Amino acid sequence: MAVHHDQLPLPDYDHLPVEGLTSRIRTLDAAELETVLAYEREHADRARVVTIMENRLQSLRAGAQPSGGDPAAPAADDPVHAAAGSKVSAATQAPPVNPPSHGDPTNPAQPRGTGSAGPAPTT
Repeated sequence: MAVHHDQLPLPDYDHLPVEGLTSRIRTLDAAELETVLAYEREHADRARVVTIMENRLQSLRAGAQPSGGDPAAPAADDPVHAAAGSKVSAATQAPPVNPPSHGDPTNPAQPRGTGSAGPAPTT
């Protein structure tokens, strides 16, 4: 059975990180998960992802229920949708970085100071 990405119950499945899939597949029922599993096997066939889905499918067949929630909702670990999340403001922005002198071409190298460990006198 060939499954097209437009038929998947998880939008942007191809762009979701593996870590985000675990929470997303918990919202699916057995039939939806079978569809996503078939798609995964036909395309990337990632062993870790297939194992996660097979384990979840086994749990669903043993009586587990989908966790509810919206599988299309943005997740914090989803780089595609997380970009629309919170923005950096002046209050949350990191301080400016002051590069060291050897890394800034506008700041010439400083001469080394003379110390007590200078060259030994010759006799």
